[in-house]
Amino acid sequence: MLQLLMLLLIIVGTYAALTLLSAIVPSVHLSPSLRGRMSLAVFFVFTGASHFLMPQEMAQMLPASMPLRVEIIYLTGVLEVLGAIGLLVPGLERLASVALILFLIGVLPANVYAAINSVDFGAHALGAVYLLARVPFQLFVIGWAYYFGIKLHARQAQVSRSSVA
Repeated sequence: MLQLLMLLLIIVGTYAALTLLSAIVPSVHLSPSLRGRMSLAVFFVFTGASHFLMPQEMAQMLPASMPLRVEIIYLTGVLEVLGAIGLLVPGLERLASVALILFLIGVLPANVYAAINSVDFGAHALGAVYLLARVPFQLFVIGWAYYFGIKLHARQAQVSRSSVA
């Protein structure tokens, strides 16, 4: 469970640090949407990098019958990093957020498989109990991506357009 707390701290801690930076340094104005997307980008760069640092361990989260398990781990790592970049590229924020939400939904079965089979990676060895924390955490990240990457971003873009008109 410590792993999930660390991941939560990456998202929330980055957001808090960016909020503090915006408050302390007057020349740095980061909108709440941008702070939220930057926090999520840091999270996905971190988790994406882990796919390259521990591919064999992560491959154990997939059924042994699945072909190209390590290659799938590398591919999903690339997708996470690309999604993180997309969150910060003007014009791609919404698409990246939707893609990452779909990604998070798509990889949840691997976490369920790993927990049910007590895979010795992360907290999955705790078995099905791990899912009591993992599923809500996954929903939290999905909600974060939706709120900061889609809803709040659209609202701030609309306000910007109305102030220009």
